[in-house]
Amino acid sequence: MEQDNETLVREFIFLGFSSLAGLQRLLFIAFLPLYLFTLGTNAIIIATIMLDRALHTPMYFFLAVLSCSETCYTFVIVPKMLVDLLAQKKTISFLGCAIQMFTFLFLGCSHSFLLAAMGYDRYVAICNPLRYTELMGHRVCVGLVAAACACGFTIAQIITSMVFHLPFRSSSQLHHYFCDIAPVLKVASHHSRLSQLVIFMIGVFVLVIPLLLILVSYIRIISAILKIPSSTGRYKAFSTCASHLIVVTVHYGCASFIYLRPKSSYSSSQDTLISVSYTILTPLFNPMIYSLRNKEFKSALRRVMGQTSYPFN
Repeated sequence: MEQDNETLVREFIFLGFSSLAGLQRLLFIAFLPLYLFTLGTNAIIIATIMLDRALHTPMYFFLAVLSCSETCYTFVIVPKMLVDLLAQKKTISFLGCAIQMFTFLFLGCSHSFLLAAMGYDRYVAICNPLRYTELMGHRVCVGLVAAACACGFTIAQIITSMVFHLPFRSSSQLHHYFCDIAPVLKVASHHSRLSQLVIFMIGVFVLVIPLLLILVSYIRIISAILKIPSSTGRYKAFSTCASHLIVVTVHYGCASFIYLRPKSSYSSSQDTLISVSYTILTPLFNPMIYSLRNKEFKSALRRVMGQTSYPFN
């Protein structure tokens, strides 16, 4: 009977920024423009890639999907976090928490596999340039994105089902600002080591397998670049991969720190700070790293702006 009462959890309470009670309005003022800038830049990237035919290539197709994914990813977490920064009671319903975790995991896992697909795209472009159009046709690109989404959906469904079938305490306080795996598991009344192990192994699969695929791609890429006789040619080839490498390093660095640590090393304050980096800062910098500093993209943006402003002149 006691266990039945424990499972009837109606809501969770977020304590993510409770230690900064006096600074929460300042955090809201700081985070809101960053979030709006992220939405704006991603919208510009998606619109420019769709409207300019010169960017209808596999690389920019993946960039458009990445921008769309990051827009949805931040939308799942940041608006609720901003509202909670101004609210007295920072709660989320049991169902809302499950939906937030599922969507967050779905987009995050899909993001990992999408980065692996982008690594393969760079490998084909540099190592097989003559067959690039054939090997990276529209169907192949759509198939890679669909496979990344299917993997993300399956993994998110498994983990969310395992976590939310556990019994919870009637008053559940999460030391976080969104429904991540570790904070939710902490407030479960009990959970088996088997469920922890399964979730950890899935995390390893999501992070390690795509990272290994990226490493294999870049070993081949570096080998091909070193065979290019001119230093200008080597620099140009490597510059097409630099942005992808930066994003991969940030994504897998943060995710590995959060999800591949032993349970004993969990720190709520550290998790909150690292989570801010990959829910607010990384989506902010990725558009600038990938597109807004890219000469080809900036030329396309100028063309699109000229076309849209022409009817008003």
